[in-house]
Amino acid sequence: MDTISVNKFRDNLKSYLEQVFRKNKPLKVNLRSGRAFVVLSADDWEREQETLFVLQNRDLMQQISTSIETHNRKPRKTGV
Repeated sequence: MDTISVNKFRDNLKSYLEQVFRKNKPLKVNLRSGRAFVVLSADDWEREQETLFVLQNRDLMQQISTSIETHNRKPRKTGV
């Protein structure tokens, strides 16, 4: 994740926002106080929320684990 100062962010707001969308990568902005905030697109935020939901849901994680085990047990065909 790239990090910049709040002054740089403010002075080049449009450019940094376009970068966040283009790269699909969050941007950390440091304040003078030592605190910071992160800028990311709404699509990226929603994807992160969905991932967290799945990871925190035991039933879904068990289904994924079972599916992986089933897939790995299947004999694989070689050649055509």
